[in-house]
Amino acid sequence: MNVVVVESPSKAKTINKYLGPGYKVLASFGHVRDLPAKDGSVRPDEDFEMSWEVDGASAKRMKDIADAVKSSDGLFLATDPDREGEAISWHVLDLLKKKKVIGDKPVKRVVFNAITKKAVLDAMADPRDIDISLVDAYLARRALDYLVGFNLSPVLWRKLPGARSAGRVQSVALRLVCDREGEIERFVTEEYWNISALLKTPRGDEFEARLVSADGKRLQPRSIGNGEEANRLKALLDGASYVVESVEAKPVKRHPAPPFTTSTLQQAASSKLGFSASRTMQVAQKLYEGVDIGGETVGLITYMRTDGVQMAPEAIDAARRAIGSQFGPRYLPEKPRFYSTKAKNAQEAHEAIRPTDFNRTPDQVRRFLDGDMLKLYDLVWKRGIASQMASAEIERTTAEILADNGGKKAGLRATGSVIRFDGFIAAYTDMKEDGEQADDGDEDGRLPEINARENLAKQKINATQHFTEPPPRYSEATLIKKMEELGIGRPSTYAATISTLVDRDYVEIDKRKLVPQAKGRLVTAFLESFFARYVEYDFTASLEAKLDQISAGELNWKDVLREFWKDFFSQIEDTKELRVTNVLDALNEELAPLVFPKREDGGDPRICQVCGTGKLSLKLGKYGAFVGCSNYPECNYTRQLSSESNGEAEAAASNEPQSLGKDPHTGEEITLRSGRFGPYVQRGDGKDAKRASLPKGWTPATIDHEKALALLSLPRDIGKHPETGKMISTGLGRYGPFVLHDGTYANLESVEDVFSIGLNRAVSALADKQSKGAGGGRGRTAAALKELGQHPEGGAITVRDGRFGPYVNWGKVNATLSKGKDPQSVTVEEALALIAERAAKGGGSKGKATRGRSAAAATKSTAAKAEKPKTAAKPKSKTAAKAKKD
Repeated sequence: MNVVVVESPSKAKTINKYLGPGYKVLASFGHVRDLPAKDGSVRPDEDFEMSWEVDGASAKRMKDIADAVKSSDGLFLATDPDREGEAISWHVLDLLKKKKVIGDKPVKRVVFNAITKKAVLDAMADPRDIDISLVDAYLARRALDYLVGFNLSPVLWRKLPGARSAGRVQSVALRLVCDREGEIERFVTEEYWNISALLKTPRGDEFEARLVSADGKRLQPRSIGNGEEANRLKALLDGASYVVESVEAKPVKRHPAPPFTTSTLQQAASSKLGFSASRTMQVAQKLYEGVDIGGETVGLITYMRTDGVQMAPEAIDAARRAIGSQFGPRYLPEKPRFYSTKAKNAQEAHEAIRPTDFNRTPDQVRRFLDGDMLKLYDLVWKRGIASQMASAEIERTTAEILADNGGKKAGLRATGSVIRFDGFIAAYTDMKEDGEQADDGDEDGRLPEINARENLAKQKINATQHFTEPPPRYSEATLIKKMEELGIGRPSTYAATISTLVDRDYVEIDKRKLVPQAKGRLVTAFLESFFARYVEYDFTASLEAKLDQISAGELNWKDVLREFWKDFFSQIEDTKELRVTNVLDALNEELAPLVFPKREDGGDPRICQVCGTGKLSLKLGKYGAFVGCSNYPECNYTRQLSSESNGEAEAAASNEPQSLGKDPHTGEEITLRSGRFGPYVQRGDGKDAKRASLPKGWTPATIDHEKALALLSLPRDIGKHPETGKMISTGLGRYGPFVLHDGTYANLESVEDVFSIGLNRAVSALADKQSKGAGGGRGRTAAALKELGQHPEGGAITVRDGRFGPYVNWGKVNATLSKGKDPQSVTVEEALALIAERAAKGGGSKGKATRGRSAAAATKSTAAKAEKPKTAAKPKSKTAAKAKKD
């Protein structure tokens, strides 16, 4: 009996069926060990020796693998076909050798790009040894990431409080997002005009032609810069006669794009399906690992982490046969198409992403797939088969027209196109959005019959005003495309890099666009000022290139580390002499548009409007940066650092208490104020004054006496519950508007509901929450959203929804899902990793209130809330108070 080690349990089941009784297939559940998250895991002074740590769950799985290997005839390491997969095999083998269970047993490495019976059996028949060069490249990458993270992050903590981390690729990706925001802020809008004529042929057909020349000069795009010039040209055309100078019909061929790489799949899934990068990879993983199709489990697509654009010869042949049978011989080119990548530093070690069987059409597998899996498979199948189809044949017609007004002449042009043969467009149409290629449709429209030297009748002259727009913010897809173009990161890291930026609150995703937050811009400005080399695009790309050379056996991995560490360590040491004033001066300069927005009155944006003499500057507090006055403590003006600032006038007004009237019951003054944590309303003075922060979506400009009274009246009692007789109340908490009864919270849709919801709706909301699992109620267990299967140590693994968001549950261990993670997309491998991490931190039933957060993060959150204005939504019950404290 031979033991085969793969990465995932679902893959293990499928491959076990392929191999039969002579093999035992076990899963490693991904990496079995990693560098401990503490100083000293990589030791440059000991020639970059590395310490590895096996967590509890991995130790149990390794024991099972070791027990099986001990009584086996041989070992096959069949982890994924990339650097990470090679590293996992190396780790597994190293641990087995230390357990002394290998002996003289044969050990072979097998790789397959698709989980089909043929691919697996072919790989088993052609094994190889572990590729040490790939392992070295992994070790170098892991060491570099560790050295940057564990040396640069502490500098941020000391010199830039509130910053959470820096990373070799993460920080460069963040710089891209922040640089684009800087471009948008510096952009100066310019006016321009477009002029076109609606003309009619002698046959009565109308079409539009645009002005392209006047006064003997060619007009460049946006060269008509004001209304006066536009009106002059419009008058010329209004009184002109029109004749067709020439008509040219030119055939154009449009060729298909190559099959998907990781990057282009993420771009297309974003454009066409609205998927995030992480969602795309989760769905692709399921399609790769296998789906039960009529009693047979088979992988539907090839490995999805690749920058290769070429399909295997047998796949090309299969695609061509499918094209001939499904589309007809007209759609089959004479020769197969071959592609090469244009991406910087692409490895092309694997095939492009393609269907494992082109005869397995989306319609044939529709009933076996869920909605997202079908959508993504449909995309992969269509792009893959289109890549081998005939080119589209398009006829583009261009008509040049002369306008003559008493000897003053102008030139106009009308263009149109029509698809004469759709070719590959019959299978797949590219899109413009999010970096995809131009639409293959009839973008210019079709022109009517136009003949040279015939006269045309003017119908209407249109002069339209436009303004230039700043470059758009990056979406996930366009950021990934840019990273790929620059050679930053690798297919397996794109989605994780973006997720890290969002989790760190450096970037927010708003309407699918990446918006840098103040914290992210501070980190980027700091790194650009004091660690410029390590956030340079070319430097990061050159380091990636060296890692590729290591994987090809062309460079020694420790030589690369030594070269990097020498300069990096020196720069880290230099920051020990860096004073906070130096940091603030640099950040004030670098982030001036963000920190000191222009004032409406045209005054100096750095002069404090409260005292009139102090100079505004960034200040660093325990919980991050804010703007304050140099005359402190005489002037206590402060405001939050935010790109959404509406100017100094509003900030100053909200900082100086603004009277809103008196409380009709107590007679106390109600004021609108601004603190370090934002605007709030206050009733009375002194330490016992009641305060309430403005909820999300409410701005100081919209707050009046009525709204302030409503906020200060919270929590609001609605009435007694008809079953328990206990009071139901509403309020505003950390997680938004809620209704509360006997320690159980139910979220409300909007802030307005807090003030308007009645007893019936409140009881209904609580009942819905209870039926789903309250998460925060006494003795109640949240209902399972998804069953993932059994844990290797026994017991069901489920995904549940609690008051603090969705989480993974196994027994008494609860591990929260990352921000924005779709609960339905969680895989058993991801769940096991989260459970293992939580268990290692001592997480259990007692840790529910801070699921997935470190003790430091929880402490920081509590401390931060202690400094904030008292919220009017303070829960009354002990259970609620305890949850709020946690």
